[in-house]
Amino acid sequence: MFRILEVRAQQQSFVRGQWAIAALFCSLGFQYATWASRIPAIKSELGLTAAEVGMLLMAAGVGAAASFPLVALLMRALGSLRLALLSQLGLTLLLPALAAAPNYPVALGVMCVDGLLVGCLNVAMNAQGAALEAKFERNAMARLHAVFSGGSLLAALLASGVSTVTQAVGAHFGVAVVLLVLLGVYARTGLLADDEPAGKETYTDETYADEGTQAEEAARAGREKGGGTTEARGRRWPLPSRVTLWMCCAMVFGTIAEGAMNDWSTLYMRDIAKASAQTAPLGIAVVSGMMVLARLFADGWRARWGDARVVLLGSALAGAGLAAALVSGGVAPALAGFACVGLGIAAVTPCVYAAAARQGSDALTLVAAMGTTGLLAGPPLIGFVAAAGNLAWGMATVAASSLAVSLCSTRIRWTPLQAASSG
Repeated sequence: MFRILEVRAQQQSFVRGQWAIAALFCSLGFQYATWASRIPAIKSELGLTAAEVGMLLMAAGVGAAASFPLVALLMRALGSLRLALLSQLGLTLLLPALAAAPNYPVALGVMCVDGLLVGCLNVAMNAQGAALEAKFERNAMARLHAVFSGGSLLAALLASGVSTVTQAVGAHFGVAVVLLVLLGVYARTGLLADDEPAGKETYTDETYADEGTQAEEAARAGREKGGGTTEARGRRWPLPSRVTLWMCCAMVFGTIAEGAMNDWSTLYMRDIAKASAQTAPLGIAVVSGMMVLARLFADGWRARWGDARVVLLGSALAGAGLAAALVSGGVAPALAGFACVGLGIAAVTPCVYAAAARQGSDALTLVAAMGTTGLLAGPPLIGFVAAAGNLAWGMATVAASSLAVSLCSTRIRWTPLQAASSG
């Protein structure tokens, strides 16, 4: 009887934590796709060229890159719970700031801060997800990432609906802010408490021992009497392994593809495929919808075929499907190609995050930071290519990035997924 009650209490705790963390993932996807879906309107209001839109997106990438050293410090100072909530609140407030930006330089500044906060929230919420899996020994990451895609889908549908009523960016972002505030309040109710600062958990002697450095630490301890603090600081960011670097590459290319579809699909649908103003946002909706569906089933695919095959074949499908759509042209082929990208690239980030988590917290933080950089700094590359040629060539870069994920996946040593309940 007591065992049944204990299992039931554990189940309730797991579900409460999973939904609270899911609210963070939903917030990030929703906030990101909200402003991305209005890039055409922002471009028109500020009178931007394609190259200037690329620079605007690059500002977000610069902010994400600047978050590299900051995230580790903030995780130690605040813990993943407080950092996640503060970052989510900051991203909420940036939407009206972007809508009210009077000129291009101010918009650049807003986007730079947006990138920094995205970097913070991305690491904090994935740390929460990894902690949830470790605490309850149950799979959750793929479905959490499905909720991220669901947030993007919700934002795309909201953008399409609002555009039928008004083209005002401020009104659209006002509605989005209300939804983000509700998500933030809900997330606060069930996030996992930080038992101790993240740095203490990540950089203890036990961690280094687990990494096979007991002898080095023992020798260091003998030399460190009276000066251990300085040496410990030198160990805060150890050099990543070769496997971790390949994970970073796969994550960067995967998030370039994912981010570019959010940032440029609407413009591609409007300018290249010649879709109507009401149909153009459906490009993001198709990508996000397919990602949600794929990620809901991703854990089953991983258990049946393994992470290596899922990532290899999925990214190949994304690259080949998008390439075929670009060659064919038109609205229907574009939507079909976008569906291939959503389906094929969906499992890349959950698989790579899971693999990085098994390498340790340092690897997880680095891979998450690289994912943020690819998500935000990659799309400007598409803008520069589009400025040099046209947006079709820019989207061809997305197809090439997807194929690059396939190549990177062959260099990663994937740990077989262990069977676990995922209720």
